[in-house]
Amino acid sequence: MPLFRRLLVANRGEIALRVIRTAQELGIETVAIYSEPDRHALHVRRADYAVALGGEAARDSYLDADKVLAAAESLECDALHPGYGFLSENAGFARACAERGIAFVGPPAEAIKSMGDKVEARRIAAEAGVPLVPGLQEDIDAQRLAAAAAEIGYPVMLKAAAGGGGKGIRIVNDEAGLLPALELAQAEARSSFGDDRVYLEKFVTRPRHVEIQLMADQHGGVVYYGERECSVQRRHQKLVEESPCVALTPELRARMGEAACDLARAVDYVGAGTVEFLYSEGEFYFLEMNTRLQVEHPITEVRFDVDLVEEQLRVAAGEHVRPPQTPRGHAIEVRVNAEDPATFFPSLGEVTRLSNPGGAGVRLDSALHVGLEVTPHYDSMLAKLIVHAADRDHAIARCERALREFRIVGVATSMPVALHTLRSEEFRCGDYDTGILERIDRKTPVERHDLIMMAAAAARFLANERAGTAAGFEGKDRRQEPPRWAMLGRVERVGRMPR
Repeated sequence: MPLFRRLLVANRGEIALRVIRTAQELGIETVAIYSEPDRHALHVRRADYAVALGGEAARDSYLDADKVLAAAESLECDALHPGYGFLSENAGFARACAERGIAFVGPPAEAIKSMGDKVEARRIAAEAGVPLVPGLQEDIDAQRLAAAAAEIGYPVMLKAAAGGGGKGIRIVNDEAGLLPALELAQAEARSSFGDDRVYLEKFVTRPRHVEIQLMADQHGGVVYYGERECSVQRRHQKLVEESPCVALTPELRARMGEAACDLARAVDYVGAGTVEFLYSEGEFYFLEMNTRLQVEHPITEVRFDVDLVEEQLRVAAGEHVRPPQTPRGHAIEVRVNAEDPATFFPSLGEVTRLSNPGGAGVRLDSALHVGLEVTPHYDSMLAKLIVHAADRDHAIARCERALREFRIVGVATSMPVALHTLRSEEFRCGDYDTGILERIDRKTPVERHDLIMMAAAAARFLANERAGTAAGFEGKDRRQEPPRWAMLGRVERVGRMPR
């Protein structure tokens, strides 16, 4: 018998497609939901059922909890996977699923709530014995803030208590900038999260962003699958991730992993979670816990030969966690965003030509297809390129080769920035931190050579395709016209082969 009969995937794009594939392999029927711009999306075509939510903006579709729950109930779904983003870390949504008898493939609502509040999360972490960055969490006012900052020592950081995605963060270098930064951080926190509470932390110099992937079951069992290095960031948004982190010793890795598991036990956690740490000069400090599957989970999967979505579904169905296998080799993930590589401004338009990378040790998680409309309504990430090799040097070389092979025509992407990062001496030697992109950009902006070479390759590809000589590449938009997807309450069965 399958773990569940029917699973609604409350997301879109590559993560929805990725969850659908695993569920179908486990014999679980799948239900996709979609907004108006996503009516031709791959996750809609690949699911067993599809339900239209209407609307264009996320708030009118994927973020509308009532519509999502109505879709799940209308098809009698017994489970719901939220993916990441959207409603995945919404405690009220998780609670509503439980009240309707729908298994939420994620942690309990109380765990989401406690870890979603950064101040509360720090308090729980301290009680669990997890190391914290020195700071001030509660009763923030101008006088106490100034006194705490002076005691800790500048520079310091102000961070939104309900924050995420890099919003509500301000770095303060001296006392004169403290109160103006407080006002700005509170204003941004209020507008982004509806909660203007902030807390103070010591700004750790040359920090590395290292996170532990864990899985917990309903019986108190918790395991962890090593760590991921996520220090290549721009404005707190990750671009390149790798596993393992070359800076950690086996002893430090074990300490970090046990600290993450202790925190999970402290909140009766269930499912996949990631505990993020700052690492600097041989010490690590708790940053936050993400109560969902992370974007960068594939590099853990390829090293540990595990399907984390399958493990999520198993523990959600009441099974015990299974011990991780011995990790192998080195893995790197590059996020491919629809952004101008020189300015990082969003790039909108239609994907007119596409050629995906391949070869040994290369995995591409995407929902890209010719004719895909990149709109301003959703996140700019188009794909995740994952490579795996026996060692780090080989993984870097494989990732470079795959990036050069990847062709997306119609929108600009961030691939040249990733390629430039992989070629930098700082990244290659492994001695880098969260400021690496700023230093690379300051020394040598995204090299024009990279931009010119990739643009020239795209132009050659387009010219060959028009001449009919690009054998093996996808040319005209040959997508099959999808069925007439039903509006909420009217659902059609789509393209599933009989078992």
